[in-house]
Amino acid sequence: MLCIYNPSNDPYINMATEEHFFKNYTEDIFMLWRNKPAVIVGKHQNTLAEINLDYIKENNIPVVRRLSGGGAVFHDLGNLNFTFIQTGDAEKLVDFRKYTQPILDVLKGLGIDARFEGRNDLTIDGKKFSGNAEHVFKNRVLHHGTLLFSSEMKDLTKSLKVNPLKFQDKAVKSVRSRVTNISEHLPNQITLDEFTQKIMNHIQNMYADSKIYEISEQDVESINKLAQEKYSTWEWNFGYTAKYNFSQGFKTSGGNVELHLEVDKGIIKNAKIYGDFFNKKDIAELESLLPDLPHEENAIRQALANINISDFVKGANLDELISGMF
Repeated sequence: MLCIYNPSNDPYINMATEEHFFKNYTEDIFMLWRNKPAVIVGKHQNTLAEINLDYIKENNIPVVRRLSGGGAVFHDLGNLNFTFIQTGDAEKLVDFRKYTQPILDVLKGLGIDARFEGRNDLTIDGKKFSGNAEHVFKNRVLHHGTLLFSSEMKDLTKSLKVNPLKFQDKAVKSVRSRVTNISEHLPNQITLDEFTQKIMNHIQNMYADSKIYEISEQDVESINKLAQEKYSTWEWNFGYTAKYNFSQGFKTSGGNVELHLEVDKGIIKNAKIYGDFFNKKDIAELESLLPDLPHEENAIRQALANINISDFVKGANLDELISGMF
């Protein structure tokens, strides 16, 4: 068992680090790591339907898709992530209890009555502090989980607060739970660094063949390439999504507008605009400019930069129109 303290706080790098060790190594691996504030969405989710885009933009919070399924989660430096990567019998690889039990054991030793509940959650007094997900490739499993230790709950709540009425799709939806920080339940306070060390010590005691592994320069080169080509791209984080319909009514300086978009793999396929506004030019002309564009602000803004929106919605401007598209 290779035991790794991953020093990176970059969410793009850290998602790439997991895949690098998962796909390129044969040894069993245990890794502890943290992200700066970021939203991590499940592989099969519609990203825009899971995030509060305005809050994300205002606070420059990265949004990154992971390899595994499940729901969206918020990470910050008060949250510790753990990853198991193991080889085994393909029929027995998925085992949430196996990979969360070491965490429960550590918490029990600290005087906390933590429990496994539902499909993949760890709770204290009925409140969730850990969500877990798994991804299987051939005879390898990647299991990872969050451990809310001293996270900023305000950021967690606001980053993931969305209007469910905007989206109609078949993508996996997150289930929101009441959450809590581990630090709030400790009989004797310890730091996150001390908690991290206790978990690593416990894993090393569990596996006789365990040894600390330092991430090499070769690893870093491969990880950086994967982060750049995959995990930091719009295509992976937003475009890799199920087909969905987006609808929103909003008020502009020129009147009320109702916008409907059909989107497939992040690309707008059809657009319809209705409302009680006045116009000089046929609204169909504006609608015709949207298909084949990514459902992404910069791309839409660039495509419509030279268009006088007021010709189509009298008195309205581009900022108002774009604000209604997300």
